[in-house]
Amino acid sequence: MSSIAVIDYGMGNLHSVAKALEHVQPGVEVRVTADPQQVRDADRVLLPGVGAIRDCMAEIRRLGVDAEVAEAIRSGKPFLGICVGFQALMDSSEENGGVDCLAEFPGQVKFFGEDLQDQQGQSLKVPHMGWNQVKQACQHPLWDGIADLSRFYFVHSYYVRLAQAGQVAATCEYGVPFDVALAHKNVFAVQFHPEKSQQAGLKLLQNFLNWDGQL
Repeated sequence: MSSIAVIDYGMGNLHSVAKALEHVQPGVEVRVTADPQQVRDADRVLLPGVGAIRDCMAEIRRLGVDAEVAEAIRSGKPFLGICVGFQALMDSSEENGGVDCLAEFPGQVKFFGEDLQDQQGQSLKVPHMGWNQVKQACQHPLWDGIADLSRFYFVHSYYVRLAQAGQVAATCEYGVPFDVALAHKNVFAVQFHPEKSQQAGLKLLQNFLNWDGQL
């Protein structure tokens, strides 16, 4: 039986993620856990996250989740980051006056700004909340069966700017263009919430559960 560890550090929408995974692949063993051994034993690892990055990083370090994430990434097993679980993989974030993140991938997390506007000069609300189109930047097993420019659900005030263009798996625009997905070897990470994104999001989760971590 396939198993997936959803890392629990008290800052993720764990129930919704776990239920979505069980829905797309009945019989999958979903372990919501911070136990290092259970994370190591799982076939796949998912790092969720919602809330302020300072609090998230504090709990990640307090519970030793930083070591679990590093080990999972280097193990070669499929790894998925969602929302703050994506941002946490970067070097640092502007949120909360500046916070050091896990530095697994080179990049910065930036604030949308107080006076955000669209191309027509209309004011945009921050946080970016709701549905937006995602432009795929590469072919990847997690995009299988998902049309380019499909709409996904977002809730965030900060966005990722990756330092290496080759790691960008998708982009989006909300006043400014930003990187919405990362792909590198066995790691995939997204800013949007697939568990809240209906058909396209559930398809991405199903693809993740069927992915062997190879490109």
